[in-house]
This record gives sequence, C-alpha cells and structure tokens, in this order.
Amino acid sequence: MGEVADVLGVSVDTVRRWVDSGKLPAHRTGKGHRMVAGRELADFVNAPGSPALHRQSARNRLPGIVTNVVRDNAAATVELFAAGQRIVALLTREAVDDLGLEPGVRAVAVVKATNVIIEL
Repeated sequence: MGEVADVLGVSVDTVRRWVDSGKLPAHRTGKGHRMVAGRELADFVNAPGSPALHRQSARNRLPGIVTNVVRDNAAATVELFAAGQRIVALLTREAVDDLGLEPGVRAVAVVKATNVIIEL
C-alpha cells in the first residue's frame, strides 16, 4: 500500500479508502496484507475519471513538509523540504492563511516552467 501511495502521490489512507470502496482492486497476501497488482494499478490510473489523475497541466509534483513561513502584509515566503531539497515559494499572504500553511504541515510543491536553465 505504501508503494502504491508513493507512485500515485497520495497518502496510504487514501489508497486504503480507494481499495475499501472498490475503486482500486486489491487482494490479500497470505499474511493478510493488501496487494495491488501492477496491471490493476495501471488500469486504475488510466481509467476515465480516475481519482488518481491530477486535473492540471503541471506534472512536477514534489510532496514535502513546510519548514518555515514568513508573512508580510501582502505576501508570504513558504519553505518546503521536498525530494531532499529546500524549495522556497512566494505566495500571497491570503493564500498562505487560507491553506493553513505552517511549519510541520504536509504540502506539495507543483512546478510548471516553460524554461529550465542550468548553469555552472
């Protein structure tokens, strides 16, 4: 279940809910653990209206944890530790407050860039 959650970018609890509701087929191992076959997982992801599909064009999703938030009057800086990296994002203060972003909150950095430049 943990591997399925990692592949889909969701929590283990979400995967369990999908299995329990019959949306995602799984079977029990001899030790009682739930197992999702690779082919069934692929079919689940490819199914029209699959809850696993993110409905946005950005595909670079980095789950992590908020490590710092600095608020100003109109803007805020949010630091996220994801994929072994420190990611810093500038958001409106209103967005940060609405999302409840504070150190310790799990969040996902979604990156969409038309250009990526790497220099030495």
